[in-house]
Amino acid sequence: MIDTIIFDFGDIFINLNKQGTISGLQKLGLTEWNSELDRLNLLFETGDISYGDFLDGFQKQLPNASIEEILEAWNAVLADFPSYRLDFLKELSKKYRLFLLSNTDSIHIGTFEKTVGIAFYTDFYNCFEKVHFSFEIGKRKPNASSFQHLIDAHNLIPSQTLFVDDKKENTDAATALGFHVWNLQVGQEDVVDLFEKKIL
Repeated sequence: MIDTIIFDFGDIFINLNKQGTISGLQKLGLTEWNSELDRLNLLFETGDISYGDFLDGFQKQLPNASIEEILEAWNAVLADFPSYRLDFLKELSKKYRLFLLSNTDSIHIGTFEKTVGIAFYTDFYNCFEKVHFSFEIGKRKPNASSFQHLIDAHNLIPSQTLFVDDKKENTDAATALGFHVWNLQVGQEDVVDLFEKKIL
């Protein structure tokens, strides 16, 4: 009997345009995404480097770009958040314990909140018993420690918990810990199709 659901955020509730950021950075002079940018991203997503250090690192790779231009490119990944998904989540929250577990950074969350407005993001966050962002908890998926953090903090029982994420490495990690999973296929499935999956 599943009584708890953990959701990812990007491409589950908010649509992402990953090519938007790559294209934006290329316009600023980036030839290709590299290991240093990967390192900066991972460190920023776990809160291990500051906002300033993150942007300084990008500016070293893009010496002719301003901080404002880098931020615009970085935030280009964030697309729309259809309101029907929020409506679905509100109904779901009446029947299940809900949690959010997202690999993200302070820039993207700040931009999301500014874009949708306080009423929308407050309604969204209020659907969850607790929202866990990687940059706040210092852990990111697919590391088992990120899931263990939720298990310990909320006394979760994996065999009674469903984890929904679009990345297979994340759902595989959750499966190994005993969670039920739905590896949602972006562009083919929508989170509001949950009951059609016959998981719950």
